[in-house]
Amino acid sequence: SSELVELPNSVFGMALNLEEDDVGLVLFGESAKVKEGDLAKRTGKVVEVPVGEDILGRVVNPLGHAIDGKGEIKTDQSLPIERKALGVLQRQPVVEPLQTGLKSIDSMIPVGRGQRELIIGDRQTGKTAIAIDTIINQKYTHETETPVYCIYVAIGQKASTVARVVAEIEDAGAMEYTIVVAANASDPAPMQYIAPYAGASMGEFYRDNGKHALIIYDDLSKQAAAYRQMSLLLRRPPGREAFPGDVFYLHSRLLERASKLSDDLGGGSLTALPIIETQEGDVAAYIPTNVISITDGQIYLETNLFNSGVRPAVDVGLSVSRVGGNAQIKAMKSIAGMLRLDLAQFRELEAFAKFGSDLDKATQ
Repeated sequence: SSELVELPNSVFGMALNLEEDDVGLVLFGESAKVKEGDLAKRTGKVVEVPVGEDILGRVVNPLGHAIDGKGEIKTDQSLPIERKALGVLQRQPVVEPLQTGLKSIDSMIPVGRGQRELIIGDRQTGKTAIAIDTIINQKYTHETETPVYCIYVAIGQKASTVARVVAEIEDAGAMEYTIVVAANASDPAPMQYIAPYAGASMGEFYRDNGKHALIIYDDLSKQAAAYRQMSLLLRRPPGREAFPGDVFYLHSRLLERASKLSDDLGGGSLTALPIIETQEGDVAAYIPTNVISITDGQIYLETNLFNSGVRPAVDVGLSVSRVGGNAQIKAMKSIAGMLRLDLAQFRELEAFAKFGSDLDKATQ
């Protein structure tokens, strides 16, 4: 399974279903070029993606081919897209801060290097904006000894949206340490399915070489939808919300690859900020609950806060970082502890104050 298969007209596919009499392939190219009776050849290797510093500043598709019109990418290093997550002994606890540059997050929901922090909210609540601000804020790390390299994986988004994100990153001068992996809405479902794994392998290159990387998956709801589409076409039995039975494993094996390595392995890190889009603020749906249970906390964005001009629209009550104060410097920790409490008390009073006009003088 996962072997790369070559078809005529330079179309490639990946073997996903291994039956007794037949093999189920998913295609990475245009299916119109493939017809009945075509010869499919085994390549003898799994799907790989180019890695290394030569890809920095480029926009690539999930197979590592340039799509930014700046010429082909020359790198002699590659890694398989599916790699096993590291074991317990090869990791260490998260203790180094990764500053997002947003005070509300860095103080109350701190993110550390090697953490997985979910960004969750309805559409148009500023999820991508938080992710891009975090990428841009890593610029200061490149003046230190521990720079953070960034990978932005766009899954199933409009090409115009991806172009806007790339332009924003370029305008801020952050493209030189960033790789954009794009599987647009017009790309086949298998491309959208492998995009996060391809990005993770590019990030693991830095992690395994004792460096630090940050990866953003925007967004995993669309990847799950692409995987559902593929699974149904491969005649795999559907489960809840028509997702296949292994949709939890789809995301767990991806997010478990983000980690802080032990000092024996160089102490590198890969931090993941997956994004999930909810419908009508329903955090209890299938995919959101799955990803919340895998990650080390979540930043919950609230539509009402966004519309009332509070941006980033972080609902501090529902957001949490399971690494917490360990990922903060001492000065930040001493101030931030009180902040959450103050804000919670303010929210309580705010709700109570709405009844102000109905109360008598004494209660007011």
